[in-house]
Amino acid sequence: MGGLKLRRLASTLLSPAAPPSPCSAADAHHAVARATAHHPPTAPPSAHHMDALLAFGRGSRLSAAALAGAFVDRLRAAASGQGDAAVALKCLVALRVLLARGAFILRDQVLAALLRHPASGRNPLALAAFPNGRSSFAAASWVRFSARLLELVLLLPDAPSSPDAEYLIALPNPHLVAELAAFVAVADAIRQAPPPPSSGPQPNALIWEAVRLAEEDRVAAERNIAARVREMAERLETLSLADAVELVCVLRRVEEGSAAPAAPEWKWAGLDERVVGEARRLRERAEGVVLRRTVEERRMVRRDAGGSTSARVLVSGRATAAGGDVVRFGSTRWGGVVSAWR
Repeated sequence: MGGLKLRRLASTLLSPAAPPSPCSAADAHHAVARATAHHPPTAPPSAHHMDALLAFGRGSRLSAAALAGAFVDRLRAAASGQGDAAVALKCLVALRVLLARGAFILRDQVLAALLRHPASGRNPLALAAFPNGRSSFAAASWVRFSARLLELVLLLPDAPSSPDAEYLIALPNPHLVAELAAFVAVADAIRQAPPPPSSGPQPNALIWEAVRLAEEDRVAAERNIAARVREMAERLETLSLADAVELVCVLRRVEEGSAAPAAPEWKWAGLDERVVGEARRLRERAEGVVLRRTVEERRMVRRDAGGSTSARVLVSGRATAAGGDVVRFGSTRWGGVVSAWR
């Protein structure tokens, strides 16, 4: 019996210890504070701090929710007063990494914490008015841009990371058009990104990390736009008038993505010309569908109207003799009422 106990104790001591599962709100706030510390202001969150944040996704749902709530509190505190762009941008960079690499339970809680209705005043990503304060203009500009981009990324469909043909084929037409519009919105936002600070003896690594993440989002958006444009080209003739009109509007936005950017040095400022060319050809075909659907609907309305315009007028002899009665028609062609014939 004693030998069995010793073997169990030895196996316990020699086996690798399981990583602790952080779950309290205090642990979450401490982990977020360490990963998004103000000093040094130009350094992105370190790898071991990001590993500590990702560990919250391997625990319970309460653990993941505590981390999401800690990020929301940190963002609000950074945006208050004079504004701390270094802390806010580190939060946005860390959140983007968590959404890309975190476990499902962590992504789910981050999504629930960040997506609030703007009218409620509780949207933590509503940083369009982020103050310059004591921060540099470039850092504050990238906070505003990164917050807007993250908000659009959160609205993207929960689709496979790479365009999947089976997934796209199963989508109804309205959903496919809506997903195309969502990815086009991301590409439009990235095209309006502020210029990064010029490289100097000490480049701002934090802003360049935000640039790298935005480049990844641009590549993913372009790949998904191309896949949905090709899928829509296969089912163009099945679109209703409303879906065809919406598709034309979205494809025009894709074409605008090839216009000359404000900062020509940005290599990712516009969409690839091949993708824009496919969108242009599809838009021309979609305009033909809109025209045909409009003509078809007009014919249907005219046919329905012709079959329902009964102009029978029942005038009693007494009313005719009186001469002043008014007869109301069932049809609206005559403006509602006319005087009875004498």
